[in-house]
Amino acid sequence: MMNSPVVRIVSECFVKPSGQAQESDRICNLTPWDIAMLSLHYIQKGLLFQKPKTLVDQHHFIENLLEKLKHSLSLTLFHFYPLSGRLVTHKTEDPSSYTIFVDCSNGRGAKFIHATLDMTISDILSPVDLPPIVNSFFDLHKAVNHDGHTMPLLSIKVTELVDGVFIGCSMNHNLADGTSYWNFFNAWSEIFQAQAEGNEHDVPIPMVISCHPIHNRWFPDGCGPLINLPFKHHDEFIKRFEAPLLRGRIFHFSAESIAKLKARANAESKTTKISSLQSLSAHVWRCVTRARQTPDDERTSCKLAINNRSRMEPPLPAEYFGSAVGVVSAESTVGELLGNDLGWAAWKVHVAVGGHNDRVVRDMVKEWLQHPVIYQHGVIVDNSCVMISSSPRFNVYGNEFGMGKAVAVLSGYANKFDGDVIAHPGREGGGSIDFEVSLSPDVMSALESDQEFMEAVSVPNLLHYPLS
Repeated sequence: MMNSPVVRIVSECFVKPSGQAQESDRICNLTPWDIAMLSLHYIQKGLLFQKPKTLVDQHHFIENLLEKLKHSLSLTLFHFYPLSGRLVTHKTEDPSSYTIFVDCSNGRGAKFIHATLDMTISDILSPVDLPPIVNSFFDLHKAVNHDGHTMPLLSIKVTELVDGVFIGCSMNHNLADGTSYWNFFNAWSEIFQAQAEGNEHDVPIPMVISCHPIHNRWFPDGCGPLINLPFKHHDEFIKRFEAPLLRGRIFHFSAESIAKLKARANAESKTTKISSLQSLSAHVWRCVTRARQTPDDERTSCKLAINNRSRMEPPLPAEYFGSAVGVVSAESTVGELLGNDLGWAAWKVHVAVGGHNDRVVRDMVKEWLQHPVIYQHGVIVDNSCVMISSSPRFNVYGNEFGMGKAVAVLSGYANKFDGDVIAHPGREGGGSIDFEVSLSPDVMSALESDQEFMEAVSVPNLLHYPLS
């Protein structure tokens, strides 16, 4: 029996910021939003590219690509300097204090790994389910954010396939949320392209990118910048999470399919206020709940990760670098959810999202400061919920690294659970959305047999290859 292909490490190094930013000598204080993430996994997302079809010298191509990636990463870290640092805990006994912050100047830098895999893009994208090998495209497997005390806060893993290249990024969730993650990736792509055009010596480093990160963390009046936590040791709040056996599959919804769901949801609710994502989320919530065959009297919820930046008054800028997400929840009994129509469920999602305003955000932070809580998987999610994270609004497919538009966006093992749904823009754009869904094998099989669900899925096996 032949051995299954494995990802093989070719080389490892650390990349430090190019030049010395004055701010890099500072510490980066963590807000309640940041600290609450200590026991969750790193963010793991990446892009799969097709190698140029006209390649003559494969070895020269990859060596040249790796050097350009490392150099542009160094320039990018000039702007995103906290990612080069490390987490530090400072404890005192008299008076009693326990604080955690980022030392921006004494870290090793970002880890950079070159790996190879004897598989093709088609081997990765053709199967109905995402193959487990995808988890090996990311470093820091199963690491929680608190591990940033001893592990890098950012690790890039470049895996060379037979006909493609995957650029996987593991980023500490204490420092960044999805908005910050893709702002970093967009800046890296921008600098790579400027470098490829020979502009890195013509344009001052601070002016290379169009979206400069803002590192001044938000604290409510009278709070911070160092938050004293009610702990003596990290064993009190760090719990390791092991995902159960799951099937992961990406379902593609075209703009036309989503428009039909939105029109139906608004018509059934006699409104025009329900958005495309709210309609799609409610549709998936109902179909997954039906597939689970949960008793009618049990509770179920549709949770959505939501960007707090735009909810604040005044709003935080989109360039705010940090973890600034909240979670809203639409809830009902299973019987109510399945006994009513899509519009009923979509309206509940709409109300949950619309109610997340400045007052609610500030009240949640105030409550957290009175009773600090470190999020644990078993508390924020359960076996009856569907959790929608990430966003189809992120600029995912605008990132280029000399190989044209990415073929696919893929995520790693991190933070996956039964009912996890990761939203990304569809590759063709235009309002299309991809949902990466993780479910127990029996529930996934039932979902695939759900006629209402599959009628909205535009392409049964979404990720075609090749995609020109």
